[in-house]
Amino acid sequence: MSIDIFGFRALWSPYYFAALVLITVGYFLLVTKYRGKFRGSSSLSVKQTTFFLLAMFLLYMVKGSPLDLLSHIMFSAHMFQMALLYLVIPPLFIIAIPHGFWRSFIGSRGVKPLFQYFTKPLVALLLFNVLFSLYHIPLVFDFIKTGMWFHAGYTAILFTTAVLMWFPLVNQLPEQESLSGVKKVAYIFGSGILMTPACALIIFADYPMYDTFTNAESWASAMELCVPASALSNLSLSGPEMFNGLPLLEDQQLGGVLMKVIQEIVLGYVLGVIFFAWFKKENGEQNGIDPIPSEFQTVE
Repeated sequence: MSIDIFGFRALWSPYYFAALVLITVGYFLLVTKYRGKFRGSSSLSVKQTTFFLLAMFLLYMVKGSPLDLLSHIMFSAHMFQMALLYLVIPPLFIIAIPHGFWRSFIGSRGVKPLFQYFTKPLVALLLFNVLFSLYHIPLVFDFIKTGMWFHAGYTAILFTTAVLMWFPLVNQLPEQESLSGVKKVAYIFGSGILMTPACALIIFADYPMYDTFTNAESWASAMELCVPASALSNLSLSGPEMFNGLPLLEDQQLGGVLMKVIQEIVLGYVLGVIFFAWFKKENGEQNGIDPIPSEFQTVE
């Protein structure tokens, strides 16, 4: 059966789309017209613009497109959604925000001590991965997936901790650089290792673990989070198997594999970028190359 029966609102989330458009307009106003109010603000680069628009596009695809509806029907779609939301979008946002805005936010009263603590590499790495693993304990997962406010709150907390986890690795502020060289490499390997137990539990389980994908009543409660009640009341549904062609166990295993594979691809790419930059820096220093970019040098 096609998911089109749930209606346009459930498939494309027009209110969510409008909210993202408003956020995008606000972002460009702040970084152009009002950027003078933030200390050390510079003009927006093409890279930052591209990354922000890409992040907003992916955010809509993840939480506003039919993928969000499918994530309540197929566990594999849910894990693909989580991989994009927590492994791809946060670093794009971090790089897209101009330095002056980061400095103003981090330096604000009440934020600075908390931010400095929660972006300590070990704290940030453990916090996200513990919360991610906790979320995928079946009892916790089914409880959160059937409660609107718990689901929204936990998603927001996970996204925030994902940003904190990525910040030590990809932030562009020299004064906030807590990792360099081999420490960044170790951080990446640590991230890959810490997510492995949760993915392994899902991949190697010999039975479907989550009621919200196997039990018709629990699944119907979970669907209420993304489908208007008026649309659901007019439908006669027996469970997610009406829309999912994969056996439940294979769908669950595919979800765990997708999460781990996407993590490895993202971390592998970041590792390549970091290693190349590190090698270039070390090689340049050994050959006596002036590290000051030419555009900052004075002409004699």
